Amino acid sequence: MRWQGKRKSTNVEDRRGQRVVAGAGLLAGVVRFIPYLLKSKLGRMVLIVGVVGYFGAQMLGFNLAPNLSSGTTQGSVELTPQQQQLGEFVSVVLADTEDTWTQLLQQHQVRYREPVLVLFTQAVQSACGTASSAVGPFYCPADEKLYIDLSFYQDLKNRHGAPGDFAQAYVIAHEVGHHLQKIFGTTDKVHRAQQSLGKSEANQLSVRLELQADCFAGVWGYHAHTKRNMLEAGDLEEALTAAAAIGDDRLQKQAQGRVTPDSFTHGSSEQRVRWFKRGFDNGDFTMCNTFDSNAL
Repeated sequence: MRWQGKRKSTNVEDRRGQRVVAGAGLLAGVVRFIPYLLKSKLGRMVLIVGVVGYFGAQMLGFNLAPNLSSGTTQGSVELTPQQQQLGEFVSVVLADTEDTWTQLLQQHQVRYREPVLVLFTQAVQSACGTASSAVGPFYCPADEKLYIDLSFYQDLKNRHGAPGDFAQAYVIAHEVGHHLQKIFGTTDKVHRAQQSLGKSEANQLSVRLELQADCFAGVWGYHAHTKRNMLEAGDLEEALTAAAAIGDDRLQKQAQGRVTPDSFTHGSSEQRVRWFKRGFDNGDFTMCNTFDSNAL
C-alpha cells in the first residue's frame, strides 16, 4: 500500500503497555448484559451457572483472568521502530476511512461520526467490558470505539497465512464497518431481533452483520484505490486471502476438524471473500444489504 506521507487520524488512543483491572472490567461487562439475560429462561440459567461457577472458582483459589494485572497503570512504554510504524500505519488507514465515509454518507444526508481506534496490549477495558487480545479486534457499540492489539497481525500472518499491509488495513476497515452499522441503526435492530430467536437463527443474523461489514470494508478499498491510488499490485489478493483465512468453516476445520454451519457467526470463507469483493467492485455501500439477500 502507498500510505506513507498521508494524513494520520487524530482519533487514535494508544494504550499499548497499559494494564487494566481484571475484576472491575469483568464485573462491568457482566452487569451490562444482565437485563438481556433475565429476559429468557436460558439467559437466567446461564447467569446462575456463571455466577455460581465464578465465585466457586474464586473460593477454590482459581484466577479466572491470569493474564490481567490487578492494577491500572498509565506507564510509559518504549515502542520499537516497528511498533511505531505499525501504529502510524493504522492511523493512516483510519484517517482514510474517515475521509471516505464522511464523503459517502454526506451524499445521503447522513453525518458520519468518527470512531476512536484504541491500540492495546494483552487486555483492554471498554464500555462493553474487559477483553483479552485472544478475542481479536472488535468494535464496541456502547462507546463507538474500535479495539485492536496489533500483535493480532502477527497471528494473521503466521497462523492464518494472510500477510501484507492491505490485509491489515482490511481488518481495520471491517471494524469501521460495524461502526457504520451502529450509525445506521442496524446493530440495535439485529440485537433486538436476536433476543426472540433460537441460537441458530440468531447466529444467522450475526453472519449477515459480519458479511455486511466485509462489504463495507470492500467499499472503502474501492475508494482508497480509485480516488487516492493507495493500492499496489497484489494488495487486493492480500485482503481476499485474509477474508478467506478467517471464515468460520476454515477456523472450525482447523480447531475441531469438522464444520458446523449452524454455529457460524461470521460467515464462510467463500461468503466473506464474495461480500468483500462485492463492495470493492462497485464502491456503492447501498449494495451491501445482506439482510435483503436470499442467498448469502
